[in-house]
Amino acid sequence: MNRLHVAIEHKKLANGLHVVVAPDSTAPVVTVGVYYKIGFRLEPRGRSGFAHLFEHMMFQGSANAPKMQHIKLINSSGGVLNGSTSYDVTNYYEAVPSNALERVLWLEADRMRALKVDDENLNNQRDVVKEEVRVNVMNEPYGGFPWLDMPPVAFRNWANAHNFYGDFADLDAAHLGDVQAFFKTYYVPNNAVLLILGDVKPAEGLALAEKYFASILAGAPPVFADPSEPEQTEERRGHVEEQFGTLPAMAIGYLLPKRRTADWCAMALLDQALHGGRAGRLYRELVLEEQIAVEADGGIDDLFGYNGPTQMTSRIMHKPEHSSEAALAAFDAVIHQVQEKGISADELEQLKVKWRSDYYATLEAGRGNYMPKYGLMHLLACFTLFDNEPQLVNTILDGFLAVTPQQVHSVAKKYLRNEKRAIVFRTPAKTNVKEAA
Repeated sequence: MNRLHVAIEHKKLANGLHVVVAPDSTAPVVTVGVYYKIGFRLEPRGRSGFAHLFEHMMFQGSANAPKMQHIKLINSSGGVLNGSTSYDVTNYYEAVPSNALERVLWLEADRMRALKVDDENLNNQRDVVKEEVRVNVMNEPYGGFPWLDMPPVAFRNWANAHNFYGDFADLDAAHLGDVQAFFKTYYVPNNAVLLILGDVKPAEGLALAEKYFASILAGAPPVFADPSEPEQTEERRGHVEEQFGTLPAMAIGYLLPKRRTADWCAMALLDQALHGGRAGRLYRELVLEEQIAVEADGGIDDLFGYNGPTQMTSRIMHKPEHSSEAALAAFDAVIHQVQEKGISADELEQLKVKWRSDYYATLEAGRGNYMPKYGLMHLLACFTLFDNEPQLVNTILDGFLAVTPQQVHSVAKKYLRNEKRAIVFRTPAKTNVKEAA
């Protein structure tokens, strides 16, 4: 088998900024990303929602690009831009015709160097975030299920368990000094990676990075709270009332092995066996055969993008005539089957083919795709920030393809245990539903 080879150049500037260039001349397009090692999990205690709030603040103008100018310049270049916040990183990116590369780098450097942080922008964006919570969570059927419902049930460390969107009290308590301190602490070059993908020569990309970013002063190395969890020894359960939907739902989350271990690779393939769409065991058993559930999906969200405790989470919406305990028993029957029998060598080979295909599709999604969350850019950013090794993009696949049926069986018995899981029951308020005991 020919070894995967994504051509990349990696350099660390004197101020600590990592620069990764991945050339691809198939289209005259270039995508620039800046990832900062600060996400939901890493935000300061008492300032829940700050990582996400700051994502909004970064679009409010900088020293030489007034409010809305950054967006206008990218759009007038024929490009698009966006940003997102996740557990361990916050990212910003622009995809433009390659002749606009220098303009984009100037804009990103300007806001890394001198973001416009003032009371007007803070008050405006705080209100925007609160309205986003109202629309996407508080007034949306199954809003926040399970990604906001699960952490406070599953985890004991505040870093992992708190409301990532932000408690309104914390958002309201934030003042300008907090925002300025957050920027000076986390939005420094030595806590970031700059990525340039597409129609650019490596030497040119590195030279332009040096030109625009090298003069930005490094900050003190950020100090992060320890996100590790005490060992879980009991099943944890929580209940949430569903205000709008009429179907009872549940989410079951199992703790994952440590990142980049052999068990982690085996669990990823087991996850695919359980949650592989309509071909996955959970959908096949609960929806098609038992007909208890109307939806059964989930899995590991963004396997490569986590740098701390996380879960494989199954999401089930079941028919009201079945109690939540009956639905849970049907789920458990699927889990017990893989614990007792594992999976066959033939099934594992099929899973590997699918895994390799999906990984290659992920790499291609980062080439000219305007939403790089799960694409090549995202992988390069996470491997750089978490491992200081962007070249892992070419070798990480080997660990998954080396997994044996015995390893899959072993992790099923080791990690899919009741005392290693958390369950959230989401019960409709407007119907009479048999609740879990």
